[in-house]
Amino acid sequence: MSENEFQMDIASLLHEKWAGTDQDPFGDSRKTSDFSEVFLFFDYDCHHQNKGRMTTLEEWNSQIRDMLNFFSDETGNGKLYVNYPMVESIRYTKKLPDPLFHTYVISIDEIPRFKKIAADFSFYKNLDQICFGITSKKALKVPDQSTFTVVKTHWRLLVEQNAKKANFICSGINEYPKNKSEIGQLVVFDHELSKFVSQNTVSILNSFPLFLYDYLK
Repeated sequence: MSENEFQMDIASLLHEKWAGTDQDPFGDSRKTSDFSEVFLFFDYDCHHQNKGRMTTLEEWNSQIRDMLNFFSDETGNGKLYVNYPMVESIRYTKKLPDPLFHTYVISIDEIPRFKKIAADFSFYKNLDQICFGITSKKALKVPDQSTFTVVKTHWRLLVEQNAKKANFICSGINEYPKNKSEIGQLVVFDHELSKFVSQNTVSILNSFPLFLYDYLK
């Protein structure tokens, strides 16, 4: 987008990227104004390849800060949520609720292996506890009431422990914040950098529960 001097919005850019392919998810919707809200999810995977070269940690952090500042409104340019260090952090938990979740960190050197680390660490051997499952025909199953209750309960617990941990990262208090703005994405990012990345670590946090925490009234 910056290379195009921000003359294209995010939906237009992605539509152009995928247009004419079987993977095009946009159809006739070709600009951000076709959508009432836009949310983006991104991984803090700071071993990042950028056009064939390693991006330095300073460059990486600067780029993410620019993205968080630009993608700050779901009804405008879009709103960005960041996973620390990556989406697999949704699995990095012992049996829910995990009372030690707020203490979990990982060294930056271990990030390239985080997918396996998260799978080995997790109490859960798959994602069935937060998904409804898929049939052999790749169609979603209709969940029975017990499955629905389990999945809903696990998501509620994930929202609780990630929102509290975001507040712990920002304030040192493992409780819900008084105001949701106290754990805004840019606020969390700043505290991740100052308290953890500066010590060559990342405090493990997943943005999908935080999205639910923000979005649900």
